[in-house]
Amino acid sequence: YIDSPLGVVEFKASDKGITQTIFSGAEKGVIKTNDITDSCKQQLLEYFAGKRQTFELPLDPQGTAFQKLVWTCLSDIPFGAVVTYLDIAKMVNKPKGSQAVGGANGRNPISLIVPCHRVIGSSGALTGYAGGIERKLWLLNHEGVEVKQSKENQQLNVQNVIHSRQAKTEFLN
Repeated sequence: YIDSPLGVVEFKASDKGITQTIFSGAEKGVIKTNDITDSCKQQLLEYFAGKRQTFELPLDPQGTAFQKLVWTCLSDIPFGAVVTYLDIAKMVNKPKGSQAVGGANGRNPISLIVPCHRVIGSSGALTGYAGGIERKLWLLNHEGVEVKQSKENQQLNVQNVIHSRQAKTEFLN
């Protein structure tokens, strides 16, 4: 676990790589550590301190073949850049599959490292984020992304989600 400006971040790893990185809301117990989790902790602290733009960690995400394909595309989005759900759909040869991409994006078990926060709607709107739209806005601002201004964005306050568990993570152990 680490404390971040966005709340507690929980991360776990198998012997092969990181299996999950989520906003847990609060620490949930003892986590088995290894060299991979130790490296993950250091790299996440550097990211939040503004000293890291890319992660150099082995990954071991658990999901369907389609989800893993989407997550691979997410991993290719550089720090400070955004793409749309439609862009990802085209990358996976499903040009009409924006909703399916959104579903896979929302089930990403390795938030931050597999940067699902860098995906926005075709209109430039932030759209959803399992960690909370407030966290998504903070992360994009942290990375220097100019976010389309809206009344909704101006009303967002990260304090509203800092103690809440990331949505769609009930399936994670």
